[in-house]
Formats: sequence, structure tokens, C-alpha cells
Amino acid sequence: MEVSTNSFLSQDDFNHLYSSLFTDFEEDINTNKIDDHDNNDKKKRRKITNLLPSSESSPPPFTDILSTLLFLEDNDQQQQHTSFSIQTTPHSHSDQQTTKRQRTSIMPEEVSAQPRRLWVKDRSNAWWEHFNNPDCPQDEFRQAFRMTKSTFNMICNELDSAVVKKNTMLRLSIPVRQRVAVCIWRLATGEPLRLVSKRFGLGISTCHKLVLEVCAAIKTVLMPKFLQWPDESRSKQIKQEFESISGIPNVGGSMYTTHIPIVAPKENAAAYLNKHQTDRNQKASYTITVQGVVDHNGVFNDVCIGWPGSMPDDKILEKSSLNKRAANEGLLKDCNWIVGSSNYPLTDWVLAPYANQNLTWTRHSFNGKIGEVQGVAKEAFGRLKGRWTCLQRRTEMKLADLPAVLGACCVLHNICEMSGEAMEPEFTFQISDDEMTPENPVRSSGAMQARDQIAHNLLHRNSAAFVL
Repeated sequence: MEVSTNSFLSQDDFNHLYSSLFTDFEEDINTNKIDDHDNNDKKKRRKITNLLPSSESSPPPFTDILSTLLFLEDNDQQQQHTSFSIQTTPHSHSDQQTTKRQRTSIMPEEVSAQPRRLWVKDRSNAWWEHFNNPDCPQDEFRQAFRMTKSTFNMICNELDSAVVKKNTMLRLSIPVRQRVAVCIWRLATGEPLRLVSKRFGLGISTCHKLVLEVCAAIKTVLMPKFLQWPDESRSKQIKQEFESISGIPNVGGSMYTTHIPIVAPKENAAAYLNKHQTDRNQKASYTITVQGVVDHNGVFNDVCIGWPGSMPDDKILEKSSLNKRAANEGLLKDCNWIVGSSNYPLTDWVLAPYANQNLTWTRHSFNGKIGEVQGVAKEAFGRLKGRWTCLQRRTEMKLADLPAVLGACCVLHNICEMSGEAMEPEFTFQISDDEMTPENPVRSSGAMQARDQIAHNLLHRNSAAFVL
């Protein structure tokens, strides 16, 4: 048998390797070292016997030897990516007389001699390289990632230490900019992972992992900086701005709760069934909720994420950390009121509209002013869903991963709003959540009197302004 000139073994080394290996196999069969009662050993015996040559036959092809070695190799050893070199011990006629056989040893190469490599599928990332190029037009970049290059660069710099990975001996790490871009693109477009994978030249599972890692980093690093309750000076400014909008004094924020569509969870699916959307869409609709408080610019100051879609807004408010802080720690002392819709009850710190059908002119006028403040929060959620399209359709993400993803969307929304990022008209999204009046719309008699006084003052102020 001839050995190819491209082989890593010479003809003599190959013949010696063949003879030494199959001498061992033949002895094992003859001495019954293979257990006939073991099905695996039977297969090994048949494999070896078929390859044992007769005295008149020539050595079998090297590919058969290699396949036999792979068949007998342990599964754990097959999964290792260590490169091996075959070292043959020199032998002579005198050595064969003194030693029954020379064994062939297979030993790992020194790492320093030649670095190990891991095979990686060749994928094109030309699409991402176009946007990563400094010469990429600003408008085109903002259209794709919903923000300008400067805002994107700021986010990358903030997240660098949290998402950066080191190069290994097996492969180069994915750059921070590409990691952040995969996440933002996925949130902005809601594109399936298989298409995201093609755009960025990465594996599907890699893209999914990057989205979750970057969202977790945004929640850990950026949320404390860009989504927090305002301090005293900031609260004073917010109250002044809301009063200029509606005429209602001491309003520190506008509150709204929206629903995010999800795939029916495997456990406790009934809790996430949104009955109102199910009746309207004529098919089962499952959602989770996002409650948010925004300032006059539509920037989120507080969010409560993840409660099931069947839970009404007043119950979500009761379970939120905002309600606990207001009741126990007095963190809302700098603002007297948070304005909510008719879905919320009137409390000592939540100012809700009148829920009666037949309203006096005073109360009707008051509800109109409350609607103006409520419109700020509703428009903010519209921009949130319009900017991050993944919130408009059902996602295949696990339910446990959604709070971090939704929180990251809220933080990125704040960054864009604070940076003055304009919303493109085609991304406008109209919010259409159902109104559900709570069973007990008034929870405080003192708040009811305060609301009546505000409504009275608004009517007289408007009347005086009309006379003037």
C-alpha cells in the first residue's frame, strides 16, 4: 500500500504503526479481553475482526485505520480540540529480538510550539462594517439605530467595562461596539434572530446571548444614571412645567400602564391572558405590564415591569415599589401629586379624574386638565414603543428575561430623550390600552376634598382669564 506524499507519516512509520496497533487488537481477541456479553464490546470486536488482515493481504487503507480509532475513542476525548502529533520510536532488527513490540505514543503538542485553533464558520459582516465606518452618513445611522453616532458612542463607552471580553487562544472576541449594536438593532427592529445573525456575521445563539448580556449591563450600569427619581431641585422644576401645561399645582409626574404582547407562557398562562385584547382581537392575547411615571419631557423617573396582563392597573400600583416608597419612606414629599388615568384610584398622592357619568362643568373641566397631564405619559409610551419596535409584537424571549429587556428599552428611551434624539414620523405609534375603572375609585376622603378644591380653583382661574 502506498502512502500519499501529503501524509504526515512516512511509509515506514505507517507500516510500523499499523503492525503495532493490530497486534494489540489481535491479542485482546485471542485472550478474550473483550466481553461478549457487552453489546458495545461486540461491536468493537466485529469492527476489529473485519479489519484484521490475513497473512496474504496487504495493510488496509489508512482511512479504515483512522475510522477504527475514532470508533474506539472515548466520547470525552472526541470533544477535545487539542492537536496531536504522532511520535514513533525508532526500531531496528536487534530491538525486535529483545522487545516483543514497540508501542506508538500519541502525545499533545506543546502549546507554545503551535497555538490551538477552533474552527469558526466564515460569515460576512459587511452590513455592520458599513455602519461602523466613520464615513457612514449620520441620517442613515440614526434611521437604523434610532440614535445619532454620538449617542451610540456614549452608550458604548459607558458599557465598555461591563461587556468587553478578552481574546482567547481559540478566537478573537467580539468588539464592544458590535455587541452593543446587535442589542440596539434587535430592540429597535424586533427582527428575527436569524436575520440579525446574517447582518452582523454572527451565530444565532451568539446574537441572542449578546442581547441579554447588553440588556443586563444597561440595567446595571446605565439605569442608576439615567432612570431615577428626581431630587428636590429637579422636582421643583417638574412641578412648574406641569403647572404651566395644565394649571394644576404640585404635580410631580404623570403615570401610565401599558401592555406588552408575549407568547403564552408554559406555566400559569391564565394569569397573563389579557381578556380585553382577547375580545377585541378575537384570539387569545397574553401580555405583561409596564407601569411608568414620566416628567414633563416624557422621561421615565420610575418603572414597574413584569406583572401579568390580567392584573388591573390599581392592583399593579398597590404592588409597585413606588407605592411602598410613598407609604413607608415618604420619598414623594417633594411632589404632592402623581397624575393617573381613570384606571387608578384617588389616593393621598395619586390624583385621578372623576369617574362619574354625569359630571358638572367644574368636574368636566378638571378631567380635561387631568387628560392634558395624562397625555404626556401616554405620548412617552408611544415614543417608547415606536422607537423600540420589539415592544409592539410578541417576542420569543423567555418570560424571565423580559424584565431586563423592557428595563433596557426604558433606559435607552431616556437617553434618547435627554440627548434630544428626534423621532422619525414613520416610527410613530398610537397607544390603545383599555380603560378599567377600579372597584373602589376613591381611597381617601382628604384627597377627595383636595381634588374638589383644585377643580374649583381651575374653573375660577379659567373664568378670570376668559374675562380678561
